[in-house]
Amino acid sequence: MFRAPGRVNLIGEHTDYNDGFVMPAAIGFYTWIAVAKRGDRVVEAYSDGFDEKISLSLDGLAGPPQRHWSDFIRGVAAKLQDAGHRLSGANLVVHGEVPLGAGLSSSASLEVATALALTSVSEITVPRLEVVKLCQAAEHEYVGTRCGIMDQFVVSFGTAGHALKLDCRSLEYQLLAIPRNLSLVICNSMVRHELASGEYNRRRTDCETGVRLLQRCLPQVRALRDVSRADLEKYKYLLPERVYRRCRHVVTEDQRVLAAAEALQSQDANRFGHLMYLSHASMRDDYEMSCQELDLLVDLASSSAGVYGSRMTGGGFGGCTVNLVKADFAASFKAHIWQAYRERTGISPDIYICEPAQGAEAWEPQGSVQV
Repeated sequence: MFRAPGRVNLIGEHTDYNDGFVMPAAIGFYTWIAVAKRGDRVVEAYSDGFDEKISLSLDGLAGPPQRHWSDFIRGVAAKLQDAGHRLSGANLVVHGEVPLGAGLSSSASLEVATALALTSVSEITVPRLEVVKLCQAAEHEYVGTRCGIMDQFVVSFGTAGHALKLDCRSLEYQLLAIPRNLSLVICNSMVRHELASGEYNRRRTDCETGVRLLQRCLPQVRALRDVSRADLEKYKYLLPERVYRRCRHVVTEDQRVLAAAEALQSQDANRFGHLMYLSHASMRDDYEMSCQELDLLVDLASSSAGVYGSRMTGGGFGGCTVNLVKADFAASFKAHIWQAYRERTGISPDIYICEPAQGAEAWEPQGSVQV
């Protein structure tokens, strides 16, 4: 059996595919996969969440996205084989705890767990960083989401009790301890607007357009990570207004991640929380990926006792907010937000009090297991 966690991003949204900086943490919601070897070249997978079984031939994995959960398994198997790793047939049973459509990276969790299960049963060893890159490529090619590397990376390398500051260009990372007197509280708005998937790719295209236009005067720029705030303002005349605002979010968000890392190292929760609020405002106004429900959750948090900061997290247009809360106030914060959000929207939110969890790993059941 293998398990891979979900993740929450504390700060650094939509910077990963711009070669920038992010600060996620793995969280204790897992995708679990039990695996057994087969004697043929077939992967059969059963998802208890969808109560559905799929069958894939390892000799016929090519094809466009089907917009089905099997795309993740098919894509991971295909990319492993494209990289020269010959897989054995396998039976998989998949159990998912990561809330779907909440921006907590159920997709990367499934991808990484699948990769560990398939390589283990095939008796091959693939370095963990290669697993990360292959799972990202699977999501690009077989799911159709041009995600950055953050999700797969923290799902694989996350460490209990720590956030992870990642340089998405060099893939160097630093573990940052979350003080025990702080809780991460995730508030699920329970809404997912239909715009989400297409708009994600459009934002990435806007960023690439910005880089291409800025290169006319800044030829050394490879990604928005290389653009200073001063240079962005100096050459903003090159950019359409919308593209400028998209670029401004990414450039300032990178600065916020670096400042947040310093705040966490010095245990300055007030400074960290202030940066979270600034991040949300930038996502709302410049990147335009928030929505009324997310803005309401942040507003409710900002007036709640014991809260240092709040922001939307994930792809946007719904999903979750992440809140930095004094541990002693976490339970009362949860109760207050649940009641206030329900009164304002008629929706009962799911709210999770979390601690940073360990990354993907093999799991040995303790005692007897009912199958």
